[in-house]
Amino acid sequence: MLNSHLVVNTARTFFRYLWLAVWTLIPFAVTADTSQKPLNKQPSVTVQQAQWQTQNTQAKPVARHENGFVAVAGRLYLLGGRGERPLDIFNPATGQWQQGATPPFELHHMQAVAYDDKLYVLGALTGGFPEEKAVANILIYNPATDTWQTGPEIPAHRQRGGSGVVVHNGLIYLIGGNNRGHMSGFVAWLDVFNPLTGQWTELADAPHARDHFHAVVIDDQIYAAAGRMSSHDTGETMSLTVSAVDVYDIKTGRWHTLDTPLPTPRAGTAAVAVNGQLVVIGGESLRQLSAHNEVEAYNPATKQWQTWPALPSGRHGTQATLHNGVLYIAAGSGNRGGGPELNDLLLLPLAAF
Repeated sequence: MLNSHLVVNTARTFFRYLWLAVWTLIPFAVTADTSQKPLNKQPSVTVQQAQWQTQNTQAKPVARHENGFVAVAGRLYLLGGRGERPLDIFNPATGQWQQGATPPFELHHMQAVAYDDKLYVLGALTGGFPEEKAVANILIYNPATDTWQTGPEIPAHRQRGGSGVVVHNGLIYLIGGNNRGHMSGFVAWLDVFNPLTGQWTELADAPHARDHFHAVVIDDQIYAAAGRMSSHDTGETMSLTVSAVDVYDIKTGRWHTLDTPLPTPRAGTAAVAVNGQLVVIGGESLRQLSAHNEVEAYNPATKQWQTWPALPSGRHGTQATLHNGVLYIAAGSGNRGGGPELNDLLLLPLAAF
């Protein structure tokens, strides 16, 4: 007959060693579990890894430079440029181009904007180099009817082209520009236009005059970056680039200049606001014959500039636009000055930004 005390002691010894073994293995089990990566998780694309892509289509838009390019009501509108150019319309859903009604006359050196599902052009030039005339009236294109309309006249003493234009809270702001084309008529003016009332209001001048640039608005702040003071009559058509970035606070009505200037001074740039950042694209300068391919972004939160993926082919004299999380840029000039004119369409998916 078994001794009851022996049985009990043997059982206690067995469970004591079993518990010790389990306790010893727990750290390894925990370490193994926490080191596992979730299944099917794809690595995120960084800003440095993102790349511009070329949109391939059967048809191509007409080559041009000094043109506008803007998204309105689900389509991308490529308009104007040196010489009379048609209105080319890109449908991102189908990947195809078609043509719309031609503008009433030659338009160039503009930053077109969308307002009320229509395309607005103001602060543009017309005619030949070097003393092109400022377009006197606002021009409005209605995609629903495929028609152009001549809008209100810009006050004669405030007419100019090569300006920055932004829309904010139902108002259109016109910044800088040149009232003598490429001659020394560069200005620091700021105006606001109310499309509902037709009222023009002159606001405070910017700290720096500039033309050949585009503007953006971020959190009630208008950013005027890049550009130059064109002065062909003094032999300084391209040399007077502006690296300072001026910012207008819409709420306070005051300007200030960033402590950190544009890293690569140049003019003929495109600019967009992406996720609260100012993005300056392409351009031209006397530093190089080929147009710039740099893409530089300023983050107001960090007050720092960052280099974004460069354009596969540099360009100036065109506009960039946003649609459904994708940044698009089309056409432009491949070298400083007037050519070669381009007719491609580039896109940058913004998931990494």
